[in-house]
Amino acid sequence: MRSYDPDLTPAWKRSAPVPEIPADPDLVVEEVSTGFCGAVIRCEAGTVTLEDRFGKHRVFPMEPRGFLLEGRVVTLVRPSAAAPVRPTRTASGSVAVPGARARVARAGRIYVEGRHDAELVERVWGDDLRIEGVVVEYLEGIDDLPSIVAEFGPAPDARLGVLVDHLVPGSKESRIAAQVTSPDVLVVGHPYIDVWEAVKPSSVGIRAWPTVPRGQDWKTGVCQALGWPPNTGAAWQHILSRVTSYKDLEPELLGSVERLIDHVTVP
Repeated sequence: MRSYDPDLTPAWKRSAPVPEIPADPDLVVEEVSTGFCGAVIRCEAGTVTLEDRFGKHRVFPMEPRGFLLEGRVVTLVRPSAAAPVRPTRTASGSVAVPGARARVARAGRIYVEGRHDAELVERVWGDDLRIEGVVVEYLEGIDDLPSIVAEFGPAPDARLGVLVDHLVPGSKESRIAAQVTSPDVLVVGHPYIDVWEAVKPSSVGIRAWPTVPRGQDWKTGVCQALGWPPNTGAAWQHILSRVTSYKDLEPELLGSVERLIDHVTVP
């Protein structure tokens, strides 16, 4: 008696097996039929959701041989529920380094205007700053910025970065910033009156940040306009609690902070 392979397809016609890859968060793949390339952000009910570098989301079925991983055809499968999920990105979007120890603080510093600015930077960039050994301090305003810079004594091995609120042409802040000319100091900012506005309204659950009449305290005016209790400290804690990653912040702030980190860390 002859024994026959249950699969009667000639060997030369059979498709070569491809590896099965768990669709773990942040795995970057390309969908073969559309060419859409993105990172896995969700896997459920036989589908996977990818996010491209522009923040666009698309949902695809996890069909056999449906994706490319580093140019190789693969089949995505649902990750094991028992496998521990370890974040592979920091809140700023940088690659996480599990178990990394904080670096000894550099001589360079980043100065921000106030406590809220410092807390927001810590919320999003804290992991990155500890790995790079960068300390962030707040100034309670920049009216005396030229003298503060002179006292710091910036140098090539001790660079200073300064983040300024409402840094727009013609503003008081822009005139003060223009007085700082050291090549070892980088002064950048964002166009918002207060760092609260650098948080996207949608992240806070509002349609837009209200316009506050000139002469009125901006934070107090915001609380009044939004019907929040007249406690700006509590209001800020509510806003900060809604920030989980760089995606909750406006691009103008993101770009400025990234530039400051590069300035004080890149030789």
